[in-house]
Amino acid sequence: MDKAKAAQQIKKLSQEIEKHNERYYVLNQPTISDKEYDELMQKLIDLETQFPDLKNIHSPTHRVGTKLPAGAKTVAHKLKMYSLDNTYSFDEIRDWQGRVGKGLGNEAVEYVVELKIDGVSASLTYENGEFILGATRGDGVTGEDVTHSFKTIQSVPLKLKGSGIPRVLEVRGEVYMNRKDFDLLNGQRKNNGEVLFANPRNATSGSIKLLDSRITAQRKLSCFIHSFGVLEGKQHPKTQWDFLAKSREWGFCVSSESRLCKTIDQVISFCSEYQQKRNSIPYEIDGVVIKVNSFEQQNKLGATLKSPRWAVAYKFPAHQATTIIKDIVVQVGRTGVLTPVAELEPVECAGVTISRSTLHNFDEIKRLGVKKGDRVLLERAGDVIPKIVKVVESAKTSKEKYFKVPTKCPECGGAVIREDAEDVAYRCQNPSCPKQLERALVHFASRGAMDIEGLGEAVVTQLLEEGLVKDLADIYFLKKEDLLTLEFFADKKADNLLKAIEISKSKPLSKFIFGLGIVNVGEKGAYVLAKEFESLEELERAQKEDLENIFEIGAVTADSVIKYFHQTSTKKLLGKIRKAGLKLSEPQVKQTSSKLSNKKFVFTGELSSMTREESSEVVKKLGAEVVSSVSKNTDFVVAGQNPGSKYQKALDLDVKILTEK
Repeated sequence: MDKAKAAQQIKKLSQEIEKHNERYYVLNQPTISDKEYDELMQKLIDLETQFPDLKNIHSPTHRVGTKLPAGAKTVAHKLKMYSLDNTYSFDEIRDWQGRVGKGLGNEAVEYVVELKIDGVSASLTYENGEFILGATRGDGVTGEDVTHSFKTIQSVPLKLKGSGIPRVLEVRGEVYMNRKDFDLLNGQRKNNGEVLFANPRNATSGSIKLLDSRITAQRKLSCFIHSFGVLEGKQHPKTQWDFLAKSREWGFCVSSESRLCKTIDQVISFCSEYQQKRNSIPYEIDGVVIKVNSFEQQNKLGATLKSPRWAVAYKFPAHQATTIIKDIVVQVGRTGVLTPVAELEPVECAGVTISRSTLHNFDEIKRLGVKKGDRVLLERAGDVIPKIVKVVESAKTSKEKYFKVPTKCPECGGAVIREDAEDVAYRCQNPSCPKQLERALVHFASRGAMDIEGLGEAVVTQLLEEGLVKDLADIYFLKKEDLLTLEFFADKKADNLLKAIEISKSKPLSKFIFGLGIVNVGEKGAYVLAKEFESLEELERAQKEDLENIFEIGAVTADSVIKYFHQTSTKKLLGKIRKAGLKLSEPQVKQTSSKLSNKKFVFTGELSSMTREESSEVVKKLGAEVVSSVSKNTDFVVAGQNPGSKYQKALDLDVKILTEK
């Protein structure tokens, strides 16, 4: 066969195979047998092998997979992939609806309900309609590049079709494995003497992270698309329902088990219906996702640091099992909170063997009436976290033993008190409690906080055992001769740790605040506080109303901050910290001109001549304010390469867009 004829055959076969892929994986309407499909694919593989220069990037044979060298590559999501808040009852759904109504001033609201697939979250990026990047959710900010694996998923289009294809499109979805394919896979592994996967989600996660995507291709994964992060260059859909319809037109697989609801009663009816149908669905689902339909209303509602306010998940009752409580032990956290934990007779629940379950607090023990030796009903809340639901009363033997709330800390013997009647937490009052201090030191030295390399759990334990450290500040007064008394410490290791401790003194205030481990103050909250107050002294002087006036800080966090800085032990600690010479301030930009006074700037995309932080400093020096979201009050949006959804919103609101230059 000559090359020209081969090119025609390759084109014809590619088109025919892609049509069959769509009929089978997207439309669920196959028109040929698996054997006939395999024969078509083999013909294409043979031709591309004979004429390798005729194989193009959209060939269906790319779905067969390849083998990559070791080493995971991470990618930053252009827009954060949030996790959803959960509800576990219809009353909680109505509570969420109440918050939505309040946030929208009681505007009329439509909802879209979609099945919550129990799989692996995925991000798919297309440029000019061509698939260029596939990534896992990761921590929501950064995920793992698994493009090679996602190309093997037949329901992931390599090239989009239809009208209105965006210049840049990043969609989110769920990769999953059908139950029948999971059973076949585990059957094969059992025959080969391999370890079995616990459940379809576990199998899916393992499959997409394989370096050899030829194996991934054999696992028959599927992908439903449910939302988008970035859409640039075309008309933005106005609603979630419109987006789902457009996604189908572009060639994505979108679940047909979705519904547009006019009222919250219709939403609840859908949840109830699919709770009953759960086991008849060919893939694992663990709930329903409920979204406000209008994107304009979604933007009004916004998001918290962790979750969007315009969407929530209703989780079906979890899989359950019964087992016996062998003992109840108490753990001490870094803030002194005592947490009871049930040690269980090992039991399998939803594919996982469980031997421990937190009892959360002592009020929960009282509410459940739990005793040592009780047989209890256990469930995996959200099919993930083990949770004791109730005592099996009919199984009582009269040999069960009451559990008493400790009056002394199990780690140090210090007094344990409940600070007020409304607080469920019992705390060890000894500020020198070794277990509190151990966990606090490890947290303080962690990468997200002061990033003191070499000050891990093993070293912290030794420092405490030798009495070299009695609070966080003491690490800054360690001497080389102190470290050389520790096991496995020689000159170089001691020098490296002292150097890392010295470097940490220059860390910004935000890292220090996070390192303190203040209750309810996470990494983002610490950054917000540092930017607002600029110095530790200003934060210490802050009143509750000052804190509550900060958009990202709520009443609970404000209370925690006030309580922390009013403690005598905190004042003593900070006095020692200052003597150690820590910087304790957040870099701020000094204004050199009022040229851009009162102007609000938003930056989006990748800048080539400077970092985002540097560019923000430029406009701040000229009197401008840099904000994180686009609104009608925004004056300028500066767009670099690959701008995100902020660029689209600027177009929609007719906000002036500037280039980097």
